[in-house]
Amino acid sequence: MNPALDTPNDIRLMALATQWLLVLFVLMGLSALGLWLVRHPAWHVAGIQVHGDVTHQNAVALRAHIANRLSGSFLSLDLHEARALFESAPWVRQAVVQREFPNRLKVTLTEHQAVAWWGEAGEDKLVNTQGEVFQANPDSLDNDALVELAGPDDQAPQVLALYRDLSSVFGRIELDIKRLELSPRGSWRLRLSNHAQLELGRGEPSELMARAAQFVATVGQVTARYQRDIESADLRYPNGYAVRM
Repeated sequence: MNPALDTPNDIRLMALATQWLLVLFVLMGLSALGLWLVRHPAWHVAGIQVHGDVTHQNAVALRAHIANRLSGSFLSLDLHEARALFESAPWVRQAVVQREFPNRLKVTLTEHQAVAWWGEAGEDKLVNTQGEVFQANPDSLDNDALVELAGPDDQAPQVLALYRDLSSVFGRIELDIKRLELSPRGSWRLRLSNHAQLELGRGEPSELMARAAQFVATVGQVTARYQRDIESADLRYPNGYAVRM
């Protein structure tokens, strides 16, 4: 006769429940031990090392500011949250946050490289080399060192790209672009380093480049003929342009 078959059902159920309770207590104990280890003072973040681009950052002040906002221990710290905190600092474009055992963080920063003002010179909006608009304290920048670009924020890459293309065109007559603006209705205008204002109108970049190239190729003849500088020019005509001397 099989003894297991003779064991009453209630006894078998009690034995099974005891086994499950034992497993549950073991798991709870391991969980409590893990929580104790995570919260142990030995795992508190003891230091933050900042590397990379810190031209516009005070590494000491940045570490102190971010450290007070980090939540969790070295083991439980959310690295994505920590990265977002560093990237919220002025001038920081990208941050890579890594754990360094036993209790330190290594942060590598990449700063925005400003190539233009976005809007008016001296305000807090700038454009970086990727055509991204960012906000930062511009006190350390020379107002005249950067060109002014303007337009809808989501069009900043297109504005920067056209500025670069047009700069090579006007460079043929040794003039720089001081401001390039895209209106909300899609019309382009610019100001040159000799203070001349040019209306480029609407169109694809190739059309705008063609208008600028025609102007550059002939403006010398116009100024030589009238012996006066150009104050403004309207390049929106299909076969030429109008000028104000």
